[in-house]
Amino acid sequence: MNEQQQVNEFEADVDEGYVLRLLVTGATPNSSRAIANLKDICETYLKGKYELEIVDVYQQPALAETEQIVALPLLIKKSPYPQKRLIGDMSDIEKVLRGLNLSAK
Repeated sequence: MNEQQQVNEFEADVDEGYVLRLLVTGATPNSSRAIANLKDICETYLKGKYELEIVDVYQQPALAETEQIVALPLLIKKSPYPQKRLIGDMSDIEKVLRGLNLSAK
């Protein structure tokens, strides 16, 4: 299967909009990679069907506390349900897609 076919199959799985929250620690290299990687994934597989909120826990510590963070960067898929959490720089595309419940048919 070529990359365009894979993208088309992943896009077919997106029925409703995704609400995502990425928690990062300032402008560290790991946080910057996570932001860039996640934006690329969202624009490739969820184009026009997602809302992404990027939260710097240094600037919003109360939000970090309510989310009960164990490690950063942390991606929280708020919807569609079930809610899921992924830790890391989002460089493993297949892992991120599985975490978002997007899978090839």
